[in-house]
Amino acid sequence: MNNVATLEGLLPHGLAPKARKIVLEDFSLPVDIGFHDFEIGAPQRLLVTVEVWVDEASFAAEDNEASAWNYDFLRTEISRLAAGRRFNLQETFARAVYDIVAARRGVTGLRVSTRKPDIYPDCAGVGVELSSF
Repeated sequence: MNNVATLEGLLPHGLAPKARKIVLEDFSLPVDIGFHDFEIGAPQRLLVTVEVWVDEASFAAEDNEASAWNYDFLRTEISRLAAGRRFNLQETFARAVYDIVAARRGVTGLRVSTRKPDIYPDCAGVGVELSSF
């Protein structure tokens, strides 16, 4: 017997999910980024985190691939963006990532952060963040 089916209707109304989030955390990729002479043409490691809140219809209710929000899309599009051009600023790169994800169906909230982890030896990273809240 399916245990989920035996619990149907027993979830208190106050505990029903109010938000649904998809996360891509610390995606590490080389990006030609920076405005200093020594940075131009010398790709740097950039860590990208994307948190996507989606509406109920876009969050899988059934345990099958067809119901899933395609988070491979996040990696693919961020990789394509990074390989497609050079950026002077993390702000510009983060905005481009933000715009790509925000345009997806079902997105109700979004946070994008980027950071360069190899800039200062006494810091885990330096970066920027954009969010819809």
